[in-house]
Amino acid sequence: MKLLHSTIIGNGQPFIILHGYFGMSDNWKSLGIQFAENFEVHLVDQRNHGRSFHTDEFDYELLVEDLYNYINHYKLNKVVLLGHSMGGKVAMLFATTYPEIVDKLIVADISPKFYKPHHQQILAALNAVNFSIHNSRQKVEEILRIYIKEEEILQFMLKNLYWESKGKLAFRFNLTSLTENNSEVGEALASFSYFDEKTLFLKGENSNYIIKEDEPLIKTHFSNSIIETIKKAGHWLHAENPTQFHKKVLSFLSNK
Repeated sequence: MKLLHSTIIGNGQPFIILHGYFGMSDNWKSLGIQFAENFEVHLVDQRNHGRSFHTDEFDYELLVEDLYNYINHYKLNKVVLLGHSMGGKVAMLFATTYPEIVDKLIVADISPKFYKPHHQQILAALNAVNFSIHNSRQKVEEILRIYIKEEEILQFMLKNLYWESKGKLAFRFNLTSLTENNSEVGEALASFSYFDEKTLFLKGENSNYIIKEDEPLIKTHFSNSIIETIKKAGHWLHAENPTQFHKKVLSFLSNK
């Protein structure tokens, strides 16, 4: 069994944070340190991301199984589970599959519905990089800029660059697997999936990932849920307004 890589900080009730597509646990380091004042925070790299293992296979059932193995390994119970985007889909499926393990659920800017594949431009950009030629951060950035016009998305992708060996750059994520399995990322939560414990959905004010029409579906799967808005933020709401994000999460968790 392969174990997910993580950074663990703080003491108290276990609080697991799952990053989104193309992300990694490092994206949550600042907020993780803040949450660690009240909880034992587990910043987890999911398979094919960050410093966790790479595999050809990639779907939500496998990501849930990875998380279940991780929780068993560390003997965690009654966890707080927070997931953003793809990580939110994993968190929802995990909570509905293993409700006895999850105390409270927080889903950041994603709903249980099906999303059409919409990362083609990003995947085209990443696959245009040839590390044998593009052997500096500047050269990689120049290639990505041809395809990616949104500065925040560009910088988000560049955070995945690292020196694999002397003079050889690489991406931390498994680009081959993510490209081949891209259609898996938008999959809907199964219609028979339910979680009745307290759940918080956070949506970005400037994001269209959770819209008004999604609210009945959210309530169908998560009967004990509330939906709140993070102001002045888009899809990366935790990075764009971390102060309000932190405040709303702590308020939800302290409300017994």
